[in-house]
Amino acid sequence: MNPLPLAVSDPPSASAVGRYVTLEGARMRYLQAGSGPALVLVHGLMGYSFSWRYALPAWAPHATVYAIDQLGAGDSDRPANLECSLQASAQRLLRFMDVIGIESCDFLGTSHGGGVVMLAAAMATERVRRLILVAPINPWSARGKLLSVFLSSPPVAPLFLSVMPHFHLLHDFYFRRLFGDTRRIRPGTLEGYARPLARPGSFEYSIGVLQTWNRDLRELESMLPAIANVPALLIWGSLDAAVFPSSARQLQKHFTHNRLLIMEGVGHLPYEEAPQEFNRAVEEFLCQRP
Repeated sequence: MNPLPLAVSDPPSASAVGRYVTLEGARMRYLQAGSGPALVLVHGLMGYSFSWRYALPAWAPHATVYAIDQLGAGDSDRPANLECSLQASAQRLLRFMDVIGIESCDFLGTSHGGGVVMLAAAMATERVRRLILVAPINPWSARGKLLSVFLSSPPVAPLFLSVMPHFHLLHDFYFRRLFGDTRRIRPGTLEGYARPLARPGSFEYSIGVLQTWNRDLRELESMLPAIANVPALLIWGSLDAAVFPSSARQLQKHFTHNRLLIMEGVGHLPYEEAPQEFNRAVEEFLCQRP
């Protein structure tokens, strides 16, 4: 897995265009690249459209790719009192499609974004062709269930918000744990993910997501029957320490037409750690007839 020649200051793709739409009175930023059927990408917690800088050039020949920055994250606005529940994020995603004029699409979501796209698909099944789920949060992975309650509790949340913007080393430590092999962290990666976290309001978004985490997972489980017949590609790293690979088989059972790819020796971010293999798997899935 050779490093790709892309620095943090480079654009994600020569063909990607950065744009903004207004949702709920705030600006949401997204990248658009390519042509063809719509493919909408939703990042995970602490991520943003930067996550897809190696994927956009690979998928643009097959689809019109939209890589959003959720409100509260990336280069989007950070509105005060933003509703960050899974349902609110899913509804916001569907409104984004309305504003852009996307009638139907393929959804790709990673980690928390995987939960967002599954719920959005359940809310509007007629608008989704296929799902690509990259280590999505799900009710069968215990990781985060207790931590979310602790970090979002009234005594802890204010302390978390006050100290996190200053703990760059803690961010790097946490991010490195998401890799199966830290030698695969390419130059500029840590800096790229850390950059938008310096903006005021970034960690408030994270706390907002954590506050409804367990309730969101219960709602997600109840909605899964609605998307049982949506073709799905599930991708996991075998060394994922954030969303346990053991939960993949449980989630897989809820899709009638599916494929599960376990990438050996890879952690929670396969699009960072093994982009060639990851991009190829998604490309093959996209090129299949829906």
